[in-house]
Amino acid sequence: MHTRILGNSGLEVSALGFGCMGLNFSYGHALDTDAAMRLIRDAVDLGVTFFDTAEVYGPFTNEAIVGKALAPVRDRVVIATKFGFAFEAGKQSGLDSRPASIRKAAEGSLSRLGIEQIDLLYQHRVDPAVPIEDVAGTVRDLIQEGKVKHFGLSEPGVQTLRRAHAVQPVAALQNEYSLWTRDVETNGILDACEELGIGLVAYSPLGKGFLTGAMNKDTKLGDGDFRKALPRFAPEAMEANEALVGMIRGIADGKGVTPAQIALAWLLARKPWIVPIPGTTKVHRLKENIGAEAVSLDADELAGIEKAAAAIDIEGGRYPPHLQAMIGR
Repeated sequence: MHTRILGNSGLEVSALGFGCMGLNFSYGHALDTDAAMRLIRDAVDLGVTFFDTAEVYGPFTNEAIVGKALAPVRDRVVIATKFGFAFEAGKQSGLDSRPASIRKAAEGSLSRLGIEQIDLLYQHRVDPAVPIEDVAGTVRDLIQEGKVKHFGLSEPGVQTLRRAHAVQPVAALQNEYSLWTRDVETNGILDACEELGIGLVAYSPLGKGFLTGAMNKDTKLGDGDFRKALPRFAPEAMEANEALVGMIRGIADGKGVTPAQIALAWLLARKPWIVPIPGTTKVHRLKENIGAEAVSLDADELAGIEKAAAAIDIEGGRYPPHLQAMIGR
């Protein structure tokens, strides 16, 4: 696989990364540890060098799986993880980016991952109770101590990004970005990344599975699947949003590829410093996603997608109100 550089950071990663959250968290089903490790190692064998996890996934168990799976190839991969949530009795219980908490989270991640240095450490969500300068300064100190290489943020507002970047250069933002979630194009984030030389790591690049074409209004989500709480996954919203999938499928059929590959190829064509991180629990989907790198979209095809997408209204919000309130701050 080709590689990309995340902005001006010099951090080189595979053009497509692997989002590890769904291996054992959030989707109501979990691979056992051995199966999850095999899938991660399959990804490495297929050329993926960029793996994303977080302490909150599990909590904590996802990092342990990722670290164990990647231990034999540690020198060949980039591992990103995240801090910023509080925990009580082993469950997430709000936000906490106080400096002491950041240090505790970093030490915990280093231990669970079994590594000496975190390649990319993100603040998972902005904590309004802690000045972002204090957050950036704490990560700067961790970088100077050799425990972290690069600093990132997930879903900040533009002004927060600028304030953080002034204290410690931000290597990458991790924001949701796909053909049905294009907020970064209108809220100033994409422009700020271009201006400041910051990479964009696109999470949920397949719309949490919807853009693959494998879901519709009759899809029954299992117990524990967090998508049940998302407005866009209400049956009526999925029915309305099938128009977008139909558009993508038409283009895919014309090129002899899959809707997922078109969705990922579109993102790769947006900017050379954008890196999507699709996740999966299936080897054939992993191979399908990686195959998107070989799908080229010319200027006419991209213009056609843009025109068709502009005519489709997306039904439903990204998150319910309490989660929506945690982004863009």
